[in-house]
Amino acid sequence: MFFGRAGSQPTYRILVPIGGNSADDAAVQLACDMAKQHKGQVQAVYVIEVVRALPLDAELSPELQKGEALLQQADATGSAHQVEIATELLQAREAGPAIVDEACERGVQLIVMGLPYKRRFGEFSMGRTIPYVLRNAPCQVWICREPSAAGG
Repeated sequence: MFFGRAGSQPTYRILVPIGGNSADDAAVQLACDMAKQHKGQVQAVYVIEVVRALPLDAELSPELQKGEALLQQADATGSAHQVEIATELLQAREAGPAIVDEACERGVQLIVMGLPYKRRFGEFSMGRTIPYVLRNAPCQVWICREPSAAGG
C-alpha cells in the first residue's frame, strides 16, 4: 500500500480512468480538486481493450499511441491545477474489471469517471464499463456526466 510518512495520515488516492471521451477533462479536473483538498494523489489510467482473438500482451501501436496522448493530456490538466498525476497504460480484455482490479491493487479511496452524454436507441446510455465499476468497485465512485445536448 502507498501511505504517507511514518506517523502521518494515509495518502488519499484517486483513480481516474481515461476513456478518450469528451468528459475526461472534467473528471481529471474534479480529481485534481479533490487531491488538492485532501492532499492526495491522482493516478490516471487508460485501458486498451484487447480482443480475445489476440494475446493479451499483443502490440497494438495505434491504441498505444492514442492512450499515451490521452494520458499526456491528463498530465497537462494536472499541471495546470498544480497536481502531479501518475499515468499508466493497461491492457485487458475489458476495461471495467481492469479498473476495479487497479483500484483494489492501489488501495484507492475514490474513482472519478467521465461520462459523455450518449443516446443509444433513443435512451441515455452509460455503456458497459461504468455500470460494472459502480457494481464492483471497493471504494466511492463519482461519475462526472457532461450535460445533454438539450442542455438539461
